[in-house]
Amino acid sequence: MPSSSESVRRPADADRCPCGSGDAFGACCAPFLAGAPAPTAAQLMRSRYTAYVVGDAGYLVATWHASTRPTELELDPDLEWRALAILRTERGGPFDRDGVVEFVASWRDGAERGRLHETSRFVREAGRWCYVDGEVG
Repeated sequence: MPSSSESVRRPADADRCPCGSGDAFGACCAPFLAGAPAPTAAQLMRSRYTAYVVGDAGYLVATWHASTRPTELELDPDLEWRALAILRTERGGPFDRDGVVEFVASWRDGAERGRLHETSRFVREAGRWCYVDGEVG
């Protein structure tokens, strides 16, 4: 599983965060990738997208709910995640137990380009949000 620090391509703290929030990486997704709990399902979704961008499989596995977590996660190093758009959220706030985030993520793999449109489900357990699963559509 490529979760070693050698395979992770973290931006500098002052760089724009890959999640597209417009904030600097150090003030946006970096604390979550370092282990701080995301306060909302949407922020967890953004930080998971950032983990895909930087190749942090360890973070993805750690934030995946135990009931649906894969035993291994291998990221394609040639797949480039290019942009994230959050379309809608339901619940998923700091006091909710579950939440939904619908998003579109654009990718490129060589000359091929595409978009992943997913409605993801999240649950909050012991004060931490976890990704449960998603419906691609």
